[in-house]
Amino acid sequence: MPPDPVPTEHQGPPQEPTAADELSVRDEPAPPGGAAPPGAAPRRRGRTVPLVAAAAALGLIAGACAGVLVQAGREPTKLPPLSQGELVRGEDDPPKPLTAAEDRRVRTEGDLRDLLLKKPRGAEKADWLEGSDGWMDLPAYTSLYTDPRGMFEHLLRSEFRRAAITGWEADGGYFVEIRLVQYRQEEVLGAAEAYEGRQLSVREEGAEDWEIPGTGSGRVFVHSRPLDRRGPVALYTAEAYARRGDIAMEIGVSGTRRIDKEVIMDLAERQLERL
Repeated sequence: MPPDPVPTEHQGPPQEPTAADELSVRDEPAPPGGAAPPGAAPRRRGRTVPLVAAAAALGLIAGACAGVLVQAGREPTKLPPLSQGELVRGEDDPPKPLTAAEDRRVRTEGDLRDLLLKKPRGAEKADWLEGSDGWMDLPAYTSLYTDPRGMFEHLLRSEFRRAAITGWEADGGYFVEIRLVQYRQEEVLGAAEAYEGRQLSVREEGAEDWEIPGTGSGRVFVHSRPLDRRGPVALYTAEAYARRGDIAMEIGVSGTRRIDKEVIMDLAERQLERL
């Protein structure tokens, strides 16, 4: 006789699965074989992210269109007036351009040797200039100083460009040497620094000095005593230093007797007139 069935509690009618039940079923891992557990509902793909992105794009477009419409409806903003006032044309005629003879820059850009004083009649060309073409390169010019190497570096920093030289032996028994040293003066006022430095060094030697008329700062110097007494002949010297634009003028006169102020002053004034 078969056993009696075990009595069970009354479960009531079958109930619909709730949302929590569905989530619990969906979150269960799939079996190793890849088959879904029996009774599990297929998982749906989420559409929340595409919807949010589309809404953000539409919001940006709508905001841009609204901004354009608002700006188009506004009155145009007036620009501020210019700070420069109205220019008034002068009644006088404009100045005439300088001729080649009047334009100092035209003369100094040419052959610098043409601006040197010419040897006077009866004077002999200085023997130390034999074979010279009237130009002095940088090494030759720095050899005139007691520290050629230091002077070489200084002139490079001062933007040395070129130098022209002339000289002669005058009838009065003295020797004349004139140098025109030109500087580029792109970043440094080389000509101004050169003649100011030379004036300072000559003053320290105790020479008498006078201003060259019309130059403002050009001066002539006369030494009342010979510079070197150890040689066979004592030489007296006089010097002149001035500047015209980018050209520094250097004049030296030497002789066995004291040089008159009028001699060096006349040479300086005539040389400056050619510049």
